[in-house]
Amino acid sequence: MIKNILFDLGGVILDIDYNLTVKAFEKLGMKNAGHLYSKAAQNPIFDNLEKGLISEEDFFDGMRKLAELPLTDAQLRNAWNALLIGLPEENVSLLETSRKSYRIFLLSNTNSIHEKGYREMIIEKYGSFIFDDLFEKSYLSHHIHMRKPDPEIFEYVLNDAGLNKEETLFIDDSPQHILAAKKIGMHAEHLNGETAAELLKKLSIIN
Repeated sequence: MIKNILFDLGGVILDIDYNLTVKAFEKLGMKNAGHLYSKAAQNPIFDNLEKGLISEEDFFDGMRKLAELPLTDAQLRNAWNALLIGLPEENVSLLETSRKSYRIFLLSNTNSIHEKGYREMIIEKYGSFIFDDLFEKSYLSHHIHMRKPDPEIFEYVLNDAGLNKEETLFIDDSPQHILAAKKIGMHAEHLNGETAAELLKKLSIIN
C-alpha cells in the first residue's frame, strides 16, 4: 500500500522546457548548447551546480569559458532561467488533494539560481511560496549535496523522512531516475506524455 509520494519538480509539478534555455544560450552566441545541457546528460559544471559544489559566481565564470564570450552574469542568469515556465493551478490542486491522504515530499535536482527563479514566479502568482504548505519537506540537490540518479539521495530521503521504501511512490520525468529508485526497492513511475494527476488517477492513488 502506498502511503508516501515523492514528486520530482521540473516536468512533473513545475512546467519547464529545456529547449528554451538551450535556445537562449544559442541566442547569446554559445555554440553546441544542446550538447552541453539536456535532460538526459549535461556538462559536469551543471552537475556541480546542482550538488551545490560550486557557487553561482563559479558557474557564471565557467559558462563564460565554455562560451568563449564576454557574457554578463545577468545575461547568463536570464538564459539559464529561461526554461522556467510556471506552476499550473491544476498541479496545486493535485498536491492539495494528495496531501490529505498521503505524506508528500519534493525531490529535485535543481540549483540556487533556478530555486530563486521559481520561488519568485510562485510568489508572484500565488502570493506566497506555497510549497512550504503543500509539501511536508522539500529535498533539493544543491542543499543536500546529492543528486539523482545516485542511490544515496533516495536512501537519504527515506531515512530522513522515516519512510518505508515499499510504501513510497516516486514520480519523475527522467527514466534514469526511475530506474535508480526501482533498484533500491521503491515504487517508481515515469511521467511521460501525461500529467501527474492523470498518472495518479490511472494508478488509483487519487480519484
